[in-house]
Amino acid sequence: MMPATLIAEQVLNGLQFGVMLFLMSAGLTLVFGVMGLINLAHGSLYMVGAFACAAVVAATGSSYWVGPFPSPGVVAPPGSFWLGLAASLAAAAAAGALVEVTLMRRLYQRGHLDQVLVTFALILVFSEGIRWIFGAFPLYLDIPPSLGGTVPLPGGLDYPLYRLVIIAAGLAVAAGLFQLVSRTRLGMRIRAGESDREMIAAIGVNIRALYTAVFALGAALAGFAGAVIGSITSVEVGMGEPVLILAFVVIVIGGIGSIKGALVGAILVGVTDTMGRLLLPALFATFLEPADAAATGASLASMLIYLLMALILFFRPGGLFGKVA
Repeated sequence: MMPATLIAEQVLNGLQFGVMLFLMSAGLTLVFGVMGLINLAHGSLYMVGAFACAAVVAATGSSYWVGPFPSPGVVAPPGSFWLGLAASLAAAAAAGALVEVTLMRRLYQRGHLDQVLVTFALILVFSEGIRWIFGAFPLYLDIPPSLGGTVPLPGGLDYPLYRLVIIAAGLAVAAGLFQLVSRTRLGMRIRAGESDREMIAAIGVNIRALYTAVFALGAALAGFAGAVIGSITSVEVGMGEPVLILAFVVIVIGGIGSIKGALVGAILVGVTDTMGRLLLPALFATFLEPADAAATGASLASMLIYLLMALILFFRPGGLFGKVA
């Protein structure tokens, strides 16, 4: 019998993973929904935010540190994580705005194949640029001391404070985005641009400025996600591509253009993936050898989110909260 505390811990891990996916997919679904743009380089903006955070933490660290950036494979000394977090938002937003102004504006009237080719090329440009600046080895960030340790939860579970803060921050961002889209003038323009971009341009709305703002907002959210996850995993070249695939799954499940759908879809994907990796090997262990059970369970667990997507699309082709064609 699997301990209840282990199950509860994995549910929270799945929720934390889902919140991180939401931060990635919220910007992606806005860009796709408002602009009709397939942006494969969104994961690169996640990477930019993570490296910007790592660079600022290293630059504000201990005085014995040589050079502005960490040495390959070495844990950075304690620096200002909060300044790094601000830098991740600023760097990703600036990179997103620059990309939108210089390249994306030429793609809005082009086909999706052109968008895919150009944004795929951007992945290579960002990856090689980051490798040239920081090197090819991973960088490691410490969790800020103020967020270290664990929090006792009901049932005898001690859960890391930092992961709880990620969950709370992600839900707060979701609430803020929902208010922005549904209750502000900018949100009204975003929704109008999603429905009829020609009409809002005709009534005097600066559609170019609106698109740049939406793109920069989505990039900032991706950069923020990269920075907060960098302290749990590592900061390395190419870290955004695996997350980008999951973000596309999230927006397909939730419905393109829907913030609510992105949140619900992200949590479904996060919990399904995490619980599948916990429960399936245990299930197969009842009738297979431990090594075979672990291998089979891990393989099937990686397929669960795609089976979930297929099941949802079978009953709701537009996603949970998307528009039905």
